[in-house]
Amino acid sequence: MREIKTSKLRKASDLLGNKYGKEGSASREEFKKEAIAYYYGEILKEKRKELNLTQEELSKRVGLKRSYISKIEKGETDMQISSFIRIAEALGLKFSLI
Repeated sequence: MREIKTSKLRKASDLLGNKYGKEGSASREEFKKEAIAYYYGEILKEKRKELNLTQEELSKRVGLKRSYISKIEKGETDMQISSFIRIAEALGLKFSLI
C-alpha cells in the first residue's frame, strides 16, 4: 500500500475559498445555493429511476411540466418547497422534523 503524505493535501474549505470566495461572501453563498439544489435534484432523480418512472410520468403525477422536472434534477432551478414536497410524496419519500 502506498503512503499518502497528508501535509501536501489541501483542505476542502481552502479549495472552496479559492474558487468561490470566503465563507459568507455573496459568491460562496450562491455556490452553496446551487450545490443544495443539485443535491436535492440528485436525490429525486435517483428515486425516480429506482421506481422506473420517466420524467414525463412523474410530471403527470404531480401536475408539473416535464421540463421543470428536468431542471430540478439538473439543479438548474430554485424549486419551491411545495413542488419539492409534491414530487417527494409522489416518489414515496418521507420527511420528519427532528
